[in-house]
Amino acid sequence: MVKPFEKLKLHGFNNLTKSLSFSLYDICYAKTEQHRQEYIEYIDEQYNADRLTDILTEVTDIIGANILNVARQDYDPQGASVTILVSEEPVLVDPDNSENPGPRPDAVVAHLDKSHICVHTYPEIHPHDGICTFRADIEVSTCGIISPLKALNFLIHSFESDIVTIDYRVRGFTRDVSGTKHYIDHPISSIQNFMDEDTKRAFQMIDVNVYQENLFHTKMMLKEADLNNYLFGMGKDSMTPEEQKTISKKVFREMREIFYGRNLPDMK
Repeated sequence: MVKPFEKLKLHGFNNLTKSLSFSLYDICYAKTEQHRQEYIEYIDEQYNADRLTDILTEVTDIIGANILNVARQDYDPQGASVTILVSEEPVLVDPDNSENPGPRPDAVVAHLDKSHICVHTYPEIHPHDGICTFRADIEVSTCGIISPLKALNFLIHSFESDIVTIDYRVRGFTRDVSGTKHYIDHPISSIQNFMDEDTKRAFQMIDVNVYQENLFHTKMMLKEADLNNYLFGMGKDSMTPEEQKTISKKVFREMREIFYGRNLPDMK
């Protein structure tokens, strides 16, 4: 059991930068060229810039941040990206525009360039094998007391992914009132400890952690093996048993290759 951290009495602002990065993958098989094109169009609509903005706005609420600015873009022929600048401080509804001196530099929120939430999407298809993949890269980076780990479960379930790779890192240091530097301000031994039980049961997971560097990495692959969940534009009942076996091998090989990050040799 990890010993809980005592609350630190800090000297000035909490300067730690905490970054949570995801790559989420959805895999499917589309038999015909028409089905493959329809899959790309479906993904492009399902995860367009408006939908992604809604997801990231919910993330800001979960972590208790305040939105400063939103930039979003849909791309041609496919893909989208959204970036939200966030602040730990509340946004002034009625800013003071009177003829008074503005704030000194040390009074301005100094972490706008570090606190952000962004997502980019990457749909793609195999040139001739019927395999289609969709990847969403998400980064939640904050400084101060805000923790991006609060959004972990929400993001995993928002994209209903087959493969997920997660990185969490803490950078910089903050000082307490005695002048001692602290390189992390919360206990963590594994990213898995911040997941709910349903997620843990649904996924096979591997950890690679470098504790002394405050680097934590978790890879996840869905245990579900029903071929119907990976077919687009058709069901397995329309296939022969031999076709089902062939397509299952293709789909689950693709998943294993992404999970392990390498191309696997052909099995005779």
